[in-house]
Amino acid sequence: MKKLFGRLAASLLALALTSGFAAAQSKVTIAVGGGSCLCYLPTVLAKQLGEYEKAGVAVELVDLKGGSDALKAVLGGSADVVSGYFDHCVNLAAKKQELQSFVIYDRYPGLVLVVSPSRTNEIKSVKDLAGKKVGVSAPGSSTDFFLKYLLKKNGLDPTSAAVIGVGLGATAVAAMQQGQIDAAVMLDPSVTVLQSNHPDLRILADTRTQKDTLAVFGGEYPGGALYTTTKWINSHEKEVQALTNAIVNTLAWIHSHSPEEIMAKMPEEVVGKNKELYLAALKNTIPMYSETGKMDPKGAEAVLAVFSEGSPEIAKANIDVTKTWTNKYVEQARKTTGTSSK
Repeated sequence: MKKLFGRLAASLLALALTSGFAAAQSKVTIAVGGGSCLCYLPTVLAKQLGEYEKAGVAVELVDLKGGSDALKAVLGGSADVVSGYFDHCVNLAAKKQELQSFVIYDRYPGLVLVVSPSRTNEIKSVKDLAGKKVGVSAPGSSTDFFLKYLLKKNGLDPTSAAVIGVGLGATAVAAMQQGQIDAAVMLDPSVTVLQSNHPDLRILADTRTQKDTLAVFGGEYPGGALYTTTKWINSHEKEVQALTNAIVNTLAWIHSHSPEEIMAKMPEEVVGKNKELYLAALKNTIPMYSETGKMDPKGAEAVLAVFSEGSPEIAKANIDVTKTWTNKYVEQARKTTGTSSK
């Protein structure tokens, strides 16, 4: 009888502890600007590895068409945090919207301006895009910003090309192959998929490596990050710290495992049927992922400089770019997780 009561007491204690743990977990909704894109892999992988749960937060990932849609979800109140490109924080600062990134997972943006296979002989430089239809993930997204920056940099009106929203995954590849658009700003794995079918694919601009990013922007340029309104950050510091811990741990995991091991952890629907192509794209992308999660202040300044060049509104806004990001939570995460600084 004593043994029976002992077992019952142990079971009740375990149930109480489990229930307490579940109750202690805060729920956070993260809007992702295209979950199939490798640029957002750390956000998805963190969930696959159980890092959010370990950090004490229950995360729901909502997959949307592009970064601008993810941003709208947060500003509209249907999501708490954006997994998207940092440049939105700078862009919205000009409109007095206070957004702040708290962990960076992409050192480089990974954006690639590609010519449609059927237009290779016709479009040989960025200048040839005037009057053409160019695909972006969604109007107002980072892919759109990148296009406008390149047009301006090459002496064209930023609005001289017709912008068409085509998403980031299979829809973008299909639009390119079917000739629905003349060019597109794409990301991996879509670029690698397109190249596998068209080895002579013309690339006009590439930011998947440090060398290429420096060539395009003149400096490092942060890409994907977790960001939200400063109001939400100030009222949910526990959750912000938990999310940061999860991403920092995931970045450490990425850089200590092989591409094959990383791919094995990703959802099947994200990897797709052609695992070889996904793996090839992943190998191209891994150098893009941050090793620290920290924002490089010079990178943030580069984003402001790029936007100021392409937008008179931003140039005149006198933006204090240091208010659009913080390394506070990353620094704390690296102290508590024991991750060595690099």
